[in-house]
Amino acid sequence: MLRVNPEIYEALEKWAADEFRSVNGQLEWAIEKALKESGRMPKKHSSTPDENPEK
Repeated sequence: MLRVNPEIYEALEKWAADEFRSVNGQLEWAIEKALKESGRMPKKHSSTPDENPEK
């Protein structure tokens, strides 16, 4: 659960609607963008353990 000031939530809701996203989708997008811009985005693994089993 995320607690957000009602005025901020209303602005977020409008922003999301303007970009054809849900509020959740807009939050995810904004967080991901901030992580990338700050250089804090976790690096994705190129493969999962099942794809490259050790022999």
